[in-house]
Amino acid sequence: MQLVERVKIVEVSARDGLQNEPTVVSTEDKITFINMLSSAGLPVIEVSSCVSPKWVPQLADFREVFAGIAMRNTVSYPLLVPNVRGFEDGLGAGAEAVSIIASASESFSQKNNNCSIDEGLERCKEIIEQSVQHNISIRGYVSCTMGCPYEGPISFSEVTRVTEALYRMGCTEIALSDTIGVGTPGMVQAMIRRVMEKVPVETLAVHFHDTYGQALVNIFAALQIGVQTVDSSVAGLGGCPYASGASGNVASEDLLYMLIGLGIKTDVDLTELVAAGEFICSVLGRENRSRVAVALR
Repeated sequence: MQLVERVKIVEVSARDGLQNEPTVVSTEDKITFINMLSSAGLPVIEVSSCVSPKWVPQLADFREVFAGIAMRNTVSYPLLVPNVRGFEDGLGAGAEAVSIIASASESFSQKNNNCSIDEGLERCKEIIEQSVQHNISIRGYVSCTMGCPYEGPISFSEVTRVTEALYRMGCTEIALSDTIGVGTPGMVQAMIRRVMEKVPVETLAVHFHDTYGQALVNIFAALQIGVQTVDSSVAGLGGCPYASGASGNVASEDLLYMLIGLGIKTDVDLTELVAAGEFICSVLGRENRSRVAVALR
């Protein structure tokens, strides 16, 4: 069995994880948390989101957090931006990398982004144009690639259309996201192979939620066909506010344990990663969803 030799882990807990928690974490604790993630050797840590406090009060302090973290030259610290105004806020905060989101589901786009798929792509185009002018690297997410909470199964042709659009616009990396965690390995490989007809696999990442307990096997299926970038979240933090029952992202600790067992390089330290997850769970007063973290206690 041929697998990739190295995987880049994109840590999304500080943004995708904390935005779905009812507890608002203090700025000081967020900074400590992100610094712990950096110390663990993660190459990419999505720090926060430049959105209105009205919609996501958990991330209202993105400027203070971004200014306070101890940045390392070996780590990229993107901010998620929903529109040009968010991009300008991110630029003002000092961001050198940003993330944007498009959807493969019309209904989900209307509910989550208050616009159609194509209107969302136009917003993305405006942000990408701005990022090119300011030499800011830009990453895209395509949500609902495996299914939608409102529409059910999503056509892989639509997933491909949206992904190719982001690629042609200039996204250097695009995360194919199973937003509600309904995918299975066969579905994952079929979807990625379809997208690979239009977009190089080197550009693709995967972002899996673990609602049905399939996230790790889905990642393994993606690795088998050449995907080299995987999103994850320590302690399994995360979810989807627009998808009832959708659980958190795959736990970074569990992902790393699997990759170590497969002999795949990451340069991430498992002990320090577990410590970061335990810290944020103690702050949130919640259970750690990582089975590896619990086992290593």
